[in-house]
Amino acid sequence: MTSSTTARVYNFSAGPAVLPESVLQQIQDDMMALPGVGSSVLEISHRSKDFDEILFDAVARIKSVMSVPDTHEVLFIQGGGAMQNIMIPANFITDPSGVADYIITGAWGKKSAGEVKYYGKLNVAYDSGSTKYNHLPKQSDLNLTAGAAYVHLTTNETIHGIQFPQLPDTGNVPIVADKSSDIMCGPIDVSDYGLIYACAQKNAGIAGATIVIVRKDLLERSGDRLASYLDYKKHADAGSRFNTPSTFPIYVTGLVCKWVEEFGGVEKMEAQNKMKSQILYDVVDGSEGFYEGHVVDKAERSIMNVVFKLGSDEMDAKFIAEAKQAGLTTLSGHRSLGGIRASIYNAMPVSGVEALAAFMKDFAATNG
Repeated sequence: MTSSTTARVYNFSAGPAVLPESVLQQIQDDMMALPGVGSSVLEISHRSKDFDEILFDAVARIKSVMSVPDTHEVLFIQGGGAMQNIMIPANFITDPSGVADYIITGAWGKKSAGEVKYYGKLNVAYDSGSTKYNHLPKQSDLNLTAGAAYVHLTTNETIHGIQFPQLPDTGNVPIVADKSSDIMCGPIDVSDYGLIYACAQKNAGIAGATIVIVRKDLLERSGDRLASYLDYKKHADAGSRFNTPSTFPIYVTGLVCKWVEEFGGVEKMEAQNKMKSQILYDVVDGSEGFYEGHVVDKAERSIMNVVFKLGSDEMDAKFIAEAKQAGLTTLSGHRSLGGIRASIYNAMPVSGVEALAAFMKDFAATNG
């Protein structure tokens, strides 16, 4: 890096993603020495009373922000979604003959399903890959297994910009949900889920820590079958310190949760997120075909990742280059899909979305 530029752009990255500026300022203020500690958070022991306060505060704030019931445990685990893809079937499929159902509505759900074969049988209850993941299944479309170990879904697929407006009915089979890109974007009933996992580099902090919210009774499924690090119960019994945890990412997650609380909570956050996404969808819908959205049903369009394309790859590239010159960055669609992707997570300010909408209108007027 040779640039000396310090001015902030509007960063529409899908992850790692934009953070609240007040959180960045707090990190900067605390970097040399935490108040009353005399050392940086990067330097203190994960077994110290000072880190106790950071860890306990982060867990308490997650529980508060998400209204986590006493039936569920909140853990921090390393390894990101890739580790969770392994840990989930390892813990919950108790016999190689056991079946796990996967509802695949995007690339991340497909990747998650790929790990099941090492622990049991995979049943693909639905896969919309034939239409490039542009729609969600109806309840009648689902081929669910009676007595399955769990049903896995990805509530918001970042690449394809599609989000479940409500959960499917899985009866008594627990729902396991990848909420990496829409955790804390609005209120949910945590009791509807057997397990929620979320990599923290989108709405909940920075890369390095994964939030796992798991129903306590499911912790008993692992028994003594597993290598120690794969066992959720061992992580729970150790209070997320089975090994040295990601201390700095946990600290940042606590700050982000505090920011959500001060904003007014997830109810107010959801209202703003819906408003932000609608600003962009209105431009897409009103462009007379200049911009083409990816998702068929408007009710299924993501409020976190607005995905669309222009008439050609060349026009997409021109849009991305000129947007960057205007201070609107990382708008390239995923390499598997192309087009444009504007990720507008909780921390993306309304002003950033308005700036992008204005650019989109000007670009269409000039190039249409």
